[in-house]
Amino acid sequence: MALEITDATFDEVVLKSDKPVVVDFWAAWCGPCRMVGPIIDEVSSEYEGKAVVGKVDVDANQEFAAKYGVRNIPTVLVFKGGEIVSRQVGVSPKKVYTDAIDALL
Repeated sequence: MALEITDATFDEVVLKSDKPVVVDFWAAWCGPCRMVGPIIDEVSSEYEGKAVVGKVDVDANQEFAAKYGVRNIPTVLVFKGGEIVSRQVGVSPKKVYTDAIDALL
């Protein structure tokens, strides 16, 4: 299961991580987000210990969504060393997310 990331934990979990971090910006009312959610959960299980995989509910946590220009959801950002290295907007196949992580490992 993907980690729940909030505005309060974002800095510690994402920006200070020594591993690649995948962050799914989503909302409960968003249909495409419900399609991406299970994919993100699968990626989280497969990369446990190698990468951090989490979700930010943009309705409850708007600070970092605004900071990183997330205007459409789902948006999946991949971070390495506190910097964005990949951005996917909309629904993508699982391979897109795993390839982004594999490129950083």
